[in-house]
Order: sequence, then structure tokens, then C-alpha cells
Amino acid sequence: MAKEKHPVTQAVRALRAAGIAFTPHSYDYVSGGGTAQVAAALGVDEHLVVKTLIMEDADARPLVVLMHGDRQVATQHLARAIGSKRVRPCAPEIAERHSGYRVGGTSPFGTRHPMPVYCERGILELPQIYINGGKRGFIIAVETRAALQLLQAQPLDLAVAG
Repeated sequence: MAKEKHPVTQAVRALRAAGIAFTPHSYDYVSGGGTAQVAAALGVDEHLVVKTLIMEDADARPLVVLMHGDRQVATQHLARAIGSKRVRPCAPEIAERHSGYRVGGTSPFGTRHPMPVYCERGILELPQIYINGGKRGFIIAVETRAALQLLQAQPLDLAVAG
């Protein structure tokens, strides 16, 4: 059996189990490089690179937020939409505990614990997204609708200029 060219992460396993096709892309991970680095490495618009954020509500319940790489989350809008007093990013060690992934390599697919997923509504307009595949330096290109359907992502208006 030939060695695969990409890592087999929990995200890859989840996508395969669901029968969702994806294209793997590896790049040289740089701490703090974020979606701008991914976009430059892959030669795509940063708006197409979707970041996976692990956040928590006022009761410390975790949730996943998917956002365009060139935008930020309007946490007050999100809190209102989910009926919470506030929403904030989890501390890295807490995010890693919830997701099972290291920060910088967090994928919304195959997380350690099930969490509700919210996505910026504008992501639905993209035919394909580039999103973390579950490891630093590993991005997958996947058809947007299939990915969001698998995640049961709830679209909301959450973006503010990055």
C-alpha cells in the first residue's frame, strides 16, 4: 500500500466516513502566521480561507465559529444570537481540550467533543473553502455546502472587518 501524501487526522477520517471529497494541501506552518500565511502559501484569496475558532459562552459551554480569514467575529452579535450574555475565545489549553487539536491546527471536523457550529453567513456564498485539516501546516479544500451540512453549521451574520 502506497504511503499517503497527507496526514490522516481525525478531520480526514470524519470527512472520509461522510463520503465528502477534499483536496489536501500542506504548507510550512509559522506560529502566528494565520490565514494570511495560508492564503499566500496556497496562492488563494484570504477570504476563502476559513478559520476555526473554539469559543465559549457565558456558562463556559464550548462552541465552534467558522469565519473568513480576513474578518473578525462580532462576539456581541454571536452572544445575542445564541442567547448568552457573552461569547469569548477559549484559552488555548481549553480549546485544545474541547477540540482535540492543537491551536494552529484546529479543524471543525472530527472534534474530540461534539460542539455546536456557527458560521459567518457569507461563507455560504463560496463554492469551495480552505479550512484546517487537523494539523498545523495542513489545509483541506472542500466543497462548502457539503462541509457545512456535515457540521450542521448554523449561519449567522457575525463578520466585522479584520
